Amino acid sequence: MGRKHHTEEQIIGVLRAAEVVISKGGTVDAFCRDQKITEATYYRWRKIHGGVGLDQVKKLKELEAENRRLRRAVSDLTVDNQILKEVARGTF
Repeated sequence: MGRKHHTEEQIIGVLRAAEVVISKGGTVDAFCRDQKITEATYYRWRKIHGGVGLDQVKKLKELEAENRRLRRAVSDLTVDNQILKEVARGTF
């Protein structure tokens, strides 16, 4: 059986729903069975995404995308710089 990949938004939604169910007296075990996730998955999600809001997740995704873009730009410029140094030395 293949793995399911949940988005951060879905994970936060599940965690918020879990808080509601547990505050009303439900159990984590029952909630996890209803959501078709394991308790280990629930606790791992809670550890990672527990205090994160949806707006924070969106901001984090934007920052990660910007970081990828900047890293790519730096690597391109590094390659260009190395080529120019080799040409200046006359070893190209």
